[in-house]
Amino acid sequence: MTSGPRLVDCLGRPCPVPVIELARALPDVRVGERVTVLSDDPAAALDLPAFCRLRGHRYVGATPLVDGRTGTAYDVERLS
Repeated sequence: MTSGPRLVDCLGRPCPVPVIELARALPDVRVGERVTVLSDDPAAALDLPAFCRLRGHRYVGATPLVDGRTGTAYDVERLS
């Protein structure tokens, strides 16, 4: 039984922090599991997909936060 994706909250922290925190979180999840990175830095929209391409992980997509916070949830699946 699996729980939801691992959550990495980088709201209020500028890039490259979201990429660094994603890189730290990925070894802690199993292949096929997801990490969700929360970020309000516009650069994350480019940096996180680029990181996934370079490191061989799957960038699943981005969803705007709707709980009153400003930012986006970026989903990444660990592939290796």
